[in-house]
Amino acid sequence: MSEPTEFRFPPLGAAPGYLDLQRYSRIWGEMRLWEGDGWQEESISWKQTAYLGANLIGRIETVISGPDAQVFLSRISINNVSKWPIGRSKHLVMLNDEGLIACHALAVRDGEQRFRTLASPPWPMFQQHRFDFDVTVELNEIFVLQVAGPVSLQILETVLGKSLRDVAFLDVVPAKIPGVDADVELELSRIGMAGTLAYEIRGPLAQGPAVYDAVYQAGKPLGIKRLGWRTYPVNHTEAGYPQLGVTWLPAMMLDPAVQASPLGAILAAPPTGSIDPADIRARLRTPQEVNWAWMCKFDHDFVGREAMEAEAAAPRRKTVILRWNPEDLVDVFASQFEQGEPYKFMEFPSVVQQPAGAHADLVTKDGVPVGVSSAAIYSYHFREMISQTAIDLEHAEIGTEVVVHWGDHGKRIKEVRATVERFPYLDLPDNRTYDLSTVPSGV
Repeated sequence: MSEPTEFRFPPLGAAPGYLDLQRYSRIWGEMRLWEGDGWQEESISWKQTAYLGANLIGRIETVISGPDAQVFLSRISINNVSKWPIGRSKHLVMLNDEGLIACHALAVRDGEQRFRTLASPPWPMFQQHRFDFDVTVELNEIFVLQVAGPVSLQILETVLGKSLRDVAFLDVVPAKIPGVDADVELELSRIGMAGTLAYEIRGPLAQGPAVYDAVYQAGKPLGIKRLGWRTYPVNHTEAGYPQLGVTWLPAMMLDPAVQASPLGAILAAPPTGSIDPADIRARLRTPQEVNWAWMCKFDHDFVGREAMEAEAAAPRRKTVILRWNPEDLVDVFASQFEQGEPYKFMEFPSVVQQPAGAHADLVTKDGVPVGVSSAAIYSYHFREMISQTAIDLEHAEIGTEVVVHWGDHGKRIKEVRATVERFPYLDLPDNRTYDLSTVPSGV
């Protein structure tokens, strides 16, 4: 007799409709799995075995092509794109004129005149009209399956039926999966948000459920866990990946053309947290503030360069991890059982259910504002509450004690003591230098 997971409802997004998965949510306009195998098991999966996530789906592939494609990307990105090898990925960061991060994306170079950005809003489409370049910008509907953890390589070798040891970090290679239409173009890349060994498989959205099931069936004997959106943001905070829509809002939402488009409503988020909702700047970031200034190359003209040069000359903040005091956290939960107004409730594992890019909590030192806390999560792995915080440089040293003001502006606020910790907080072997000889073969 088949296991319950073999009886399926119609698929949702790139995830098959397994009978034992029943919690879904509409996020950024698409139905996505909210909880897979339980948030606690999902939270430790990429430390012990592996997770399988289908959280990135829809019209999230922006194709930039044409004779001027490379110079166009150069004008809208802080990165130097002149020495970008074909078949390799790059993290592009794009600003508005004020030097705020309008958008950022993992991007792939397919050819001399063809590039793609993945799993991000189509900011290049809204910038195309600013320049007289011979370039075409198109959107494709795709899936991005993320497989991360110490046995992820072993699982994928089993699925593809061949060794993948020669796939280096940021490489992108064609992939064929038995049982999936051979005419469908799939690709494999060694990249991920888990802060450790991780890969992505990408392709047309219609093929997502078949690919997902192939990976899941191969991974079950090795303990793979299905990751839902409820737990997905945990790896961003633990592994030190600030993310638009999760840690902060993309500044592209301030653009009138974006606001007038359907994308404007999708990107909009309620401004929660102890910082005044009218303070939009507290919910935006610069590359310096999220530790990405090193990506900037002042060897070309790009949108926002003047503002970024000014900040580079006098940087103010950087992102750190704050570890919250557990005694103060107990007070927050105890208030739920007392008469009167309780403190703002804390969800688990994402303290504010994501996406929550507009959430901003005030951080003070001796009563003086020194930063903005966001993307707070409960780490089941560390058994601690931590958050990403853009903090004044003079208070960014490990061990510095500050206070996070937890709650919504105008309501009851709990002052939670917190300590600056290492960034990133996760201390697993990094994907860039992971010793693949320690991973058993899947072939």
